[in-house]
Amino acid sequence: MKKTLGVILLGILITLFAGCSSGGNTPPPATFTISGTVSGSIAANVTIYLASGVTTSTKTASDGTYSFTGLGTGYYTVTPVSTGYIFTPPDQVVLVNGKDVTGQNFISTPRSPVYIGEWTWVSGSNTYGQRGIYVTSGTPDAGNLPGARSSSVSWIDGGGNFWLFGGYGYDSAANVGLLNDLWEFDGANWTWVSGSNTYGQQGLYVTKGTPDPGNMPGSRSNSVSWMDGSGNFWLFGGNGYDSANAVGPLNDLWKFDGADWTWVSGSNTYGQTGSYGTKGSSGPGNIPGARSGSVSWIDTGGNLWLFGGIGYDSTGAVGLLNDLWKFDGTNWTWVSGAKTYGQAGSYITKGTSAAGNFPGARSSSVSWIDGGGNLWLFGGYGYDSAGNVGLMNDLWVFDGTNWAWESGSNTNGQRGSSVAIGVADAGNIPGARQYSISWIDGSGNLWLFGGNGYDFAANINLLNDLWEFDGTDWIWIGGYGQASNYGTKGTAAANNIPGTRSSSVSWIDGGGNLWLFGGIGYDSAGNKGNLNDLWRYQP
Repeated sequence: MKKTLGVILLGILITLFAGCSSGGNTPPPATFTISGTVSGSIAANVTIYLASGVTTSTKTASDGTYSFTGLGTGYYTVTPVSTGYIFTPPDQVVLVNGKDVTGQNFISTPRSPVYIGEWTWVSGSNTYGQRGIYVTSGTPDAGNLPGARSSSVSWIDGGGNFWLFGGYGYDSAANVGLLNDLWEFDGANWTWVSGSNTYGQQGLYVTKGTPDPGNMPGSRSNSVSWMDGSGNFWLFGGNGYDSANAVGPLNDLWKFDGADWTWVSGSNTYGQTGSYGTKGSSGPGNIPGARSGSVSWIDTGGNLWLFGGIGYDSTGAVGLLNDLWKFDGTNWTWVSGAKTYGQAGSYITKGTSAAGNFPGARSSSVSWIDGGGNLWLFGGYGYDSAGNVGLMNDLWVFDGTNWAWESGSNTNGQRGSSVAIGVADAGNIPGARQYSISWIDGSGNLWLFGGNGYDFAANINLLNDLWEFDGTDWIWIGGYGQASNYGTKGTAAANNIPGTRSSSVSWIDGGGNLWLFGGIGYDSAGNKGNLNDLWRYQP
């Protein structure tokens, strides 16, 4: 009997903080007052470490009131809450005279963000749970709008148009389920290109290797996608409907040429075991097992790369995987990692490429490829160096032969850390997380947004923090656990910000602007659900 793979949803405790945002330039220094008592012995002259910098402060009252100068605007009174010193916005009190106080909270009022860029709410609704609006297939229309959804896939074509496929969300009748609709956004309007306007569609597999109007991938979520040099969109696996209308992990590979789908590789039924062959050797019998939550790349030679996820290994057992595969357009090659699930990570020396290095088995990571053709991998839910399972914040790079552990921890459950907002520093690191999204800008820098993971205070939350990685260090750009602030549709503003969310999709346009769509998170009223809001971030 086939094994079925359920989707495990983590329970998430969400705390909404008054606090930092993004937009504009760094404001001039201002005076802040922190009122409250720091436990332990505190000398008259203390050093308070903040997300916006380190400053020396003088204790001015016996009740623990301090005055200091830091980045930001406004005058703050901070009051103690049950545990910890979470000082927002956006200054995170981490150390007082060397004492770690992140386990105790202060929440500041009033709110006053530090601004570095600006968000614009471009399209969609500011409330969750919106049904899809499908006017006429194949025609751009101001009335078209994809329904609220999460765990879709996205890509951008040579003309700069954004594409969106499937996910878990709302169809045209406001029913919720797995989708297989294909959409295009031209910068002004959405076009419903292909697929159904109702959820739960089975896959239609005509003839393998041949484009056909009758071909159609079934409804699915947590797939991976690529765009090749010829402008073709590639889609692999995910959790969805097969040719028999059964639901489970898939290993089918599809290509969309702008008009028709081609079923290229893999099975038309779910639950397939991986066939690995010999490591490093391609062959027609090789095929990754059915899986979801993988990550992918495409290199300059047009080869597709696939890593990990949760699915079927070489024995037919189900679990987290760390296998790395390459598809050359004809055959698959098992390149790296194990062919059995549950592998711990091997971390030798940070910053050094070595044959013994490899990331542990994981799912729901983020990936990107740099200008040199190196494959990068960050975080996800998986196995650390001790074989323990949890959320990770490790950063890896694969040079085509070996992996190098570049940044982050080799143990799970790490909180975020930032020395100063907007400043590259070796002490900066995003907290461990999964279901984030990423972009690559024209300079080859990675941008990372949100997900489900650890904040600066080591609490697991939905996140809306925005980070940039310059190839050496991380930069915290802004965002720290806020509700959405939509502003006026179509108008950039310093206080605009998407709310905390995970499982969104993303693009980057020719002007270097970052685009974000949907996911599961909090709307303008503070209600949680699937979203269909489209945002643009201008660095």
